[in-house]
Amino acid sequence: MDTVSGATARDGPINRETLVLGAVDVGIVIAFVVLGLLSHGIDPISAPIDSIETIVPFVVGWLVIAPLAGVYTVRSTSIGSVSRATTIAWIAAANVGLILRSSPLFDGGAVWPFNLVMTGIGVVALVGWRIGYAVVANASS
Repeated sequence: MDTVSGATARDGPINRETLVLGAVDVGIVIAFVVLGLLSHGIDPISAPIDSIETIVPFVVGWLVIAPLAGVYTVRSTSIGSVSRATTIAWIAAANVGLILRSSPLFDGGAVWPFNLVMTGIGVVALVGWRIGYAVVANASS
């Protein structure tokens, strides 16, 4: 059992549910970054490199941290476990993304309000989606 997230490992290879959850998680991260770009007047289609340089650090952060935090090993229908693991993972992943975004590897930076917005919106979006999934999965089982 993972002492941070309270998760226990699943037996066997990655299953279809885990792949779908992971794909939607990444899609949500991309969506709220794109919405942020649009809210600042940046068109992701006309400025693809700028958009990619904003998106990639946070997707990398999520893909590295989420498995370590147990997001994909907790029961996807346990609202408490999912909420806890997803919150821990996004706070850490956002910090990884912000560190990468502030590094010389990516153009741009990470000013203080951006850090708060990315962390807060990410927690709300990811935890909200995961709770919604858990509720629907519980209702159908």
